[in-house]
Amino acid sequence: MRILVSQKHTMKNIYRLFAVFLFSVLLSQSSRVASKSETQFPGTTQFARVNPNRPDLISLYGDVPLLIPKRENGKVGYVNQKGQMIIPAEFYIAMFFAEDCNLLNSPNESVRKYGSNEYATVEKDQISYRIDVYGKKVYRYKDSDLGKCKNTYIKQKYGVYKDKYLFGLGDNHLYKNSKVTFKFQIPPQYEMLYVLEGNDLENPMIVAVANNKFGVINKDNKTIIPFEYEDIKLNYSWKLGGMFEVSKDGKNYYYVDVRNKKY
Repeated sequence: MRILVSQKHTMKNIYRLFAVFLFSVLLSQSSRVASKSETQFPGTTQFARVNPNRPDLISLYGDVPLLIPKRENGKVGYVNQKGQMIIPAEFYIAMFFAEDCNLLNSPNESVRKYGSNEYATVEKDQISYRIDVYGKKVYRYKDSDLGKCKNTYIKQKYGVYKDKYLFGLGDNHLYKNSKVTFKFQIPPQYEMLYVLEGNDLENPMIVAVANNKFGVINKDNKTIIPFEYEDIKLNYSWKLGGMFEVSKDGKNYYYVDVRNKKY
């Protein structure tokens, strides 16, 4: 049996260069501890819970952000959990409200506050900003303001392994010296598997392909997102927002939560 780590080479819509830069900035999150008044959800970072008394920031689900990026007419804004547009679609790129450790560790003390999860990173007219929950641009990125992230790389517990033409899931810690010393967590049965990066290493979300359709499963091989999509992006939407960016035609993308609810 030949075992290889999976690298999906036919995945569609790989990041544009600028988007990669923004995601890499945001992905380097600071590891602060949540207070008792805040909630941490499996696989995700701390969601922004700012201005909870605003009637338009509706919380129907505790594991979904209060503001969700939404593309409309070629630009991106933010909707609430009811799908109502709260911040108009005017951005080329709009990220989830999340911490930016480069700003949290900025040598410029006055801008560190903009690294908190009360703000989101957006791009408009090739300029990157942090915005607040009202959509106001409160900070414009400057290279001189970016500090060094202190996070260290944490290896995923589960990895994707190939047996002939199909992919399964195994425990990375039990794979040594090119020899398999474990039984597959999920026997090889998928055309593609990809473990999404998240904070809960014990319970990762895994993008899978079966019968040429994309879906999401967990480590117990339970279907979380049904196999009905043409593509699911391998980005940080799960880590940052507890959501999945999906498309049924390979062109138009939107977010769904773990209930497969569309936003």
